[in-house]
Parts: sequence; structure tokens; C-alpha cells
Amino acid sequence: MAEGFKVKDLSLAEDGRKTVEWAESRMPVLMKLRKEFSKKKPLEGWRIGACLHVTKETAVLVRTLMAGGAEVALCASNPLSTQDEVAAFLAEEGVNVYAWRGETTEEYYRCVEDVLAYRPRITVDDGADLVTTVHTRHRKLIRHIVGGTEETTTGVIRLRAMARDGKLGYPIIAVNDAFTKYLFDNRYGTGQSTIDGVLRATSVLLAGKRLVVAGYGWCGRGIALRARGMGANVIVVETSPLKALEALMDGFQVFSMGEAASQGDIFITATGNIDVIRREHLEKMKDGAILANAGHFNVEINLKDLEKLAASKRTMRPNIEEYKLKDGRRLYLLAEGRLVNLAAAEGHPPEVMMMSFANQALSIVYLAREGGSLKPQVYRVPEEIDRRVAELALEAYNVKLEKLTVKQRKYLESWELGTI
Repeated sequence: MAEGFKVKDLSLAEDGRKTVEWAESRMPVLMKLRKEFSKKKPLEGWRIGACLHVTKETAVLVRTLMAGGAEVALCASNPLSTQDEVAAFLAEEGVNVYAWRGETTEEYYRCVEDVLAYRPRITVDDGADLVTTVHTRHRKLIRHIVGGTEETTTGVIRLRAMARDGKLGYPIIAVNDAFTKYLFDNRYGTGQSTIDGVLRATSVLLAGKRLVVAGYGWCGRGIALRARGMGANVIVVETSPLKALEALMDGFQVFSMGEAASQGDIFITATGNIDVIRREHLEKMKDGAILANAGHFNVEINLKDLEKLAASKRTMRPNIEEYKLKDGRRLYLLAEGRLVNLAAAEGHPPEVMMMSFANQALSIVYLAREGGSLKPQVYRVPEEIDRRVAELALEAYNVKLEKLTVKQRKYLESWELGTI
């Protein structure tokens, strides 16, 4: 078994404590669940292995699981997303945490291995690297694991592919597909935090810029909406005719990437796919174009093509690399092509993450109770969990719902009543 933790600097723990306490003050839903977990101990004796962005919000989730009786081992789900002060604080709190900002690829997977050394009975993933490592390198663990959860769109795509190929060895709850996750986290969280990352890295003015958003899923919708709100002229690139039509009806221009490449000042990818921006597009871009990625993996902008086209490369400021092409044009890559909202900023606001992580916490409890009876498939979050998270969020915002009268309920349940 790995040593108890590995973080960059334990002396940062007090700073981590303060930032986590700030997040807790903005996450009332999760704090209410923590109070409940502390009394009922629904995870007593359960060992949980998590591969998540090690941020202040994640710390609130981890402390909630521990309040419920769980032992937690945690690694980062991206080499640049760890907040080192948070990792230090969690280590002092007794979490088996293996994470620091700036991990190499080798170090990243070593940390995944360290988490798996604890032989978790439930996995919690963001991108599916933990689950795929179990299935490719530690298959003996599969019979020990009762289930897992997956946080993000990219991870759910990978896991559904595994299930389709008959390779998935234990049940996974797709937390990403909960209404109280993707309607809010993906749209409002990614929308705000991605723009935040671009602005922190560059300090550019968005107003008047031509900003290209690749992908019009819930994340892309959020980015496009926020960018337009700050005065950008937004162009959407899509492969789906339905999403492209929706973007058009929402008032955005819709181009192919080939058309958009010469037009854009700022490019943000949010597709979950590979080579969204590649050589043929880079060759058309104007001098000074900014490239950023909001997808989980750093594959959406083809970095090898960018390197081949460049005559020189230099760091302009933290999270900005200038690639000077052979014809003199300069292209600026943000955060090494990794998730710009976490590599160049702090990720989603706590108020959004409280709903995503409430789904995580309740889904983990559900797996502890029911996982042994589930087949190895990808499941949606149970409707009662999704609904409860929404109710708790509305309660936190002091919003009261309208209630159906007896007559209204009867009308909705009847087929006889029509035009009166």
C-alpha cells in the first residue's frame, strides 16, 4: 500500500483550510447532507477511491463522505487542476491524497495506482481514468468493487463505449447525466469558469472579439451564452445538425471550423473529441489568435500539429505559450491545451458544484446499499436522488414551489377530461 499521502507542500494546509471553509459557506446542500451523514453513518466501513479535480469544492465532498464513515483515497483527474493548498489541507485531515499541480503523465498515473492500492470498494471518477486503469491493469479488483460514479461527459462517453463492448466489469452511475448536474454544472458552471480561465490567463477584452465555440452541448451552450453576455460575437462550430440548428435559432452564427478558422480571435473547444482544431485550421488563423480548451482531455487542439508549424515557442506569462509560425504569425495556446477553467482559474463556482457533488454523495450511498444487485452497466442517477437535490437547492435559495390542488392533480391523471 502507498504511503498515506503525497502533496507538494504541507505548510500550505492552513491556506487550504480557509479556502475550503469559504467553499462550505457557499455549498449549503452538501453541508445539509453532511449533517445527515454524520448522524446516520451510511458509509461506515466503506473504502472509496476517487479521481477528481483536487479543488476546494472536491474537499467539501470528501469531508462529507468521511462524515458518513467512509475512508477516502484521492488523486487528481488532471495534471494541472490540483489546488496545492487544498491537497495539503486534506492530507492533514487524514485523507489519503496523492495530488499536486504540474504532475507529469507518469506521475499522474502513479497517483492513480496509489489510490487503487487501497483496494476501494466504490470508485468516483472524472474522466474515467481510474475505471479504465482498474480494467486494464488491476482486473482482480473488479470482483471487490460494488460500483462507481462518473462526473463528466467525456468519462460517460468512455464508459458507455466499454459497456457497449461488454468490457465494463461493474456498475457505474453517470452523475453527469443527472438533470441537476448537466443543466447547471455543465451550462452555468462551465460557461462561467471557462470564460474566467481565459480572462485570468490573457486579460483580453471580450467585447467585440469573434469568439469561436466548438461544440454546442451543454458546456458549449454555457460558454457561448456567457461570451455573448460580455459582448463577444460568437460563432458556433457543430457536427450535429440538431445542435447546429439550435445554435442558429439561439442567435449565433454557425460555421464549419474551416470557415471559422480565419475569422476567430479566440477559439474554445468543448466537444470531448480529438483533433477539433488541427493543422488545416491552424494554417488559416490570423496573427494573435488565442486557443483554449474546455474539454476534459488535452486532445481537442492538436498540439503536435501546432509544434510542427512553429518556428519558435516561448512562455509569454503563466498559462500562455506563444507559437511563432514560419510565416511570422503568432498563435497563443492557453494552459497547455488542458482544461482552461481549472488550469488557469479555479474551476466551477461552489454554488454549482454543490448540486453535482450532492448527486455524487447520494449516488455513492445508493451504491453502498444497492450496488451488489446491479448489473455492470452505465445507469442514470435515480430519479429520487435528482429530485431531492433540486428540492434541497431550492430550499437553500429560499424558493417555495407551487402545489397542485386536488382538482389539478385529478385533471392531469385523467384521460376523460378535455375541452369543457
